[in-house]
Amino acid sequence: MVDSTSDPPPPYPNQLVPRISPPPPSLPPPPPPPQPQAQPCKFTFPPLTRPPIRVTTEFDSDSFLFFHKISCKFLDNLAKLKLSFQNDSQGEIIQPQLSFITKHLSVHYDFEEFNALLKSSLQLGSRLQLRALHDVKAHQGELSMVANIADPGYAFELTSPVPSSVPRATLKFPLGEVSLEEREEEEVKRTLSVNGIFKGHILNGVCTAQYKDEDLNLRYAYKDEQLSFIPSVSLPSNVFSFAFKRRFGPSDKLSYWYNFDSKYWSAVYKHVHGKDFKFKAGYDSEVRLGWASLWVGDEGGKAKTAPMKMKVQFMLQVPQDNIGSSALMFRVKKRWDI
Repeated sequence: MVDSTSDPPPPYPNQLVPRISPPPPSLPPPPPPPQPQAQPCKFTFPPLTRPPIRVTTEFDSDSFLFFHKISCKFLDNLAKLKLSFQNDSQGEIIQPQLSFITKHLSVHYDFEEFNALLKSSLQLGSRLQLRALHDVKAHQGELSMVANIADPGYAFELTSPVPSSVPRATLKFPLGEVSLEEREEEEVKRTLSVNGIFKGHILNGVCTAQYKDEDLNLRYAYKDEQLSFIPSVSLPSNVFSFAFKRRFGPSDKLSYWYNFDSKYWSAVYKHVHGKDFKFKAGYDSEVRLGWASLWVGDEGGKAKTAPMKMKVQFMLQVPQDNIGSSALMFRVKKRWDI
């Protein structure tokens, strides 16, 4: 018997049941990451650069000599090779020398003398330095030890000639230095020689006392922006001289020197224009000669810093006793970087 109270079945039973969506299509797996491939070994060499070659030539019309110097740096500027020689008036090469220079060792070879001079320097720590000098042909040399015992300016130097064993001791300090050396003389076999120099500031000037070979030289130098006065006396000869310098401006300066013992004197006037032009004129009573010179390029500097890397000097010399034999001379120094 059918229960009349029960609900009749839905006419569309499939509409009441939640529809199940089909599963999404399966995606292909991602490709594996590329494996790093082994790269071939490569060695990269720095580019080869030719070391710069510097050629310096100087001519002196007074001696009619050419001075040549050829130098180059290599091994990353750790070493320097230098060749120097001269040419006389006949064009022949004289005094050729070859030098090999590094930080701790330098070798200088003279082709005419067939001789080599060796110099070495070695720094041991911050306060000790060893130096050596050896002349191959003379079979002589020198060993030195320099020790900085205190700062600033205190040092002790001990130098011993080789093969001789007589050392020289030097003590340096801010006010000067003192040297003790044992010497051998004819009358006395060995004597102790004392040399020294002392400097000190007195009355806005510098006083210097130098003692060497039993001669004492006392010198005082006073200098300000416009005036310099430098008297000096030698003892026991009692030779007195003085120098006087007067600056008239940033470009003009006059210097005068007189020796009371010989009564010789000299005077020099100097005028500068910038850094590369200097005119000087003077007179020396000892040789009775007047002169004038013109520098194009820094007189005390190198040809590298001069315009066009060249320095030129013209000099006119006029003897007082024979004006007709006056001479005009010049010097030229030129540098090339190849």
